[in-house]
Amino acid sequence: MPVESSIATLNTFLLILSLVAGCMVGSFLNVCIYRLPRNESIVRPRSKCPKCGNSIAWYDNIPIVSWLSLGARCRYCGETIGWQYPLVEAVTGVLFVCVYWRFGIVPATPVYMALVAGLILITFVDLADWTIPNEVTLPGIPIGIACALVGMFLPATGFLVHDVFDALVGAALGGGILYALDKLTVALAKKRGMGFGDVKLLAMLGAFLGWKSVFIIIMIASLIGSVIGITLLLVNKKMGPQTEGAPQGGHYLPFGPYLALAGLLYLFFGEWMIAAYMSFLHVPETLPESPLL
Repeated sequence: MPVESSIATLNTFLLILSLVAGCMVGSFLNVCIYRLPRNESIVRPRSKCPKCGNSIAWYDNIPIVSWLSLGARCRYCGETIGWQYPLVEAVTGVLFVCVYWRFGIVPATPVYMALVAGLILITFVDLADWTIPNEVTLPGIPIGIACALVGMFLPATGFLVHDVFDALVGAALGGGILYALDKLTVALAKKRGMGFGDVKLLAMLGAFLGWKSVFIIIMIASLIGSVIGITLLLVNKKMGPQTEGAPQGGHYLPFGPYLALAGLLYLFFGEWMIAAYMSFLHVPETLPESPLL
C-alpha cells in the first residue's frame, strides 16, 4: 500500500476516533454542567433522572444515539430530556475533529482538545448559572504556562506558544485588563461589572494562547456580545422577567461564553487573524492561509 494511502487511512481513522471521543467527553461534560453549580460530585453517584430518580443504564447513555432512540424522554417516567444534552455531545465531537484537523498527530492535540472541552463546560455553566467554574480556570492557567515551557524546548510538540514569558505575560495581561475594566465599571457606572470569573477565564486563555491573543479575544468577544445583545433587544424590546440568579438592574448577558467562543476562534485561526489585522493596518505581513481550509 502506498505511503500516501496509508497516511490518508490513518487520518480518516483518527478523525472518526476524535469525533467519537469528543461525543463521549461531551456526555461527561453534561454531567459536570448539571452537578458543578450544585456542588455535587461529578464521579458518584451514577447519572439518574432528576424527576423519578432512576439510574440511567449504559445503553440509555450513549451520546446522541440514546437521546434520539428514546425520543428525548426518560425511559421510566417520560420526563423530557433537554436538547442541551445532544447539543453538547455533538459540539464537543465536532470541535475535537477540528482540533485534530488543525494540529494533527502531535502532543498538543489532546491538550487543546481538553482546552476545548473546558471552554464548552464554561459556556454552558455560565449560561445556566451565571458562574464560571474555578475547576477549569484555576488549573488551566498553570497548565497553559507549562505547555508554553514544553513548547519552548520541544517545538515539535505543536503548541502555539513557544515562549514561557509569552504565556506568563498573556495570563497577567488577560486577567489584568478585565480586572481593571471591572473595577472601572463599578467605579464609574456604580453597578456590577463582568465578574472575577471572566478575569480568570481570560487569564487562562492568555496562558494557553499568548499575550497577542488577549487583545484579539477581547475585540471578538465584545463584537459578538454587542451583536447578540442588540439583536435580542430589537427582537424582544423587553427581555421579560430576569433570570433567577442574574444581577439586578438592566439586561445582563454573561460575558464568559463570548470569551470562550473568541478563544476557540483564536485557537483555530489566530495566526491568520493577526496577519489580517496587520494587513488592515497596512503593516507589511504575508496573510497565511486559513488553517482549517
